[in-house]
Amino acid sequence: MNMIINNPNILPQDGIALYFEKVVKDKQLELFYAALFNNIQWENERVIMFGKEIITKRKVAFFSDPSISYRYASKTKIGMPWTSTLITIKNIVESITKESYNACLLNLYHNGEESMGWHSDNEKEIIVNSSIASLSLGANRKFSFKHKVSKETVSIELENGSLLEMKGSLQTHWWHALIKSKKVTDARINLTFRQMHTQK
Repeated sequence: MNMIINNPNILPQDGIALYFEKVVKDKQLELFYAALFNNIQWENERVIMFGKEIITKRKVAFFSDPSISYRYASKTKIGMPWTSTLITIKNIVESITKESYNACLLNLYHNGEESMGWHSDNEKEIIVNSSIASLSLGANRKFSFKHKVSKETVSIELENGSLLEMKGSLQTHWWHALIKSKKVTDARINLTFRQMHTQK
């Protein structure tokens, strides 16, 4: 199924996904991309799959307010302090979604061969049904949703400077994935802003 043009929610049921085109302008895009690509302490992600540790080609970084950590794929991440660039970007995202975020997971995909399989952002540390806002910098990439029961799929191309907000019951009813593509040779940085429980 293709995106319904006249409906701001690109999903037909069971959750909300809002797509905002070009929320960051070209000159600012270049500055943000360069600052993040060159200055973030990127690390290859280590995940446990079928009892074995796998090192992904994709690189990640996690930033947050104090006292926030989360665990997935048998690994615990502790948020690093916000950089000035990330705070500027967070303010832009919050002004669009009218939400507040206390954490951000960054992903660096070097080319279209690096992807993300079907999953839901449903770790227990994430506030249930909260807004998750995903900003894209760099190469355009295909992003797809798949309904967990009907298997219906909805796909969209995430453009450079665009924002995708996911909220409501979306994570309960849908998987999502970043699709692999041999045609994409440029890198993409994805910033996923989240609302997470603070640790006591």
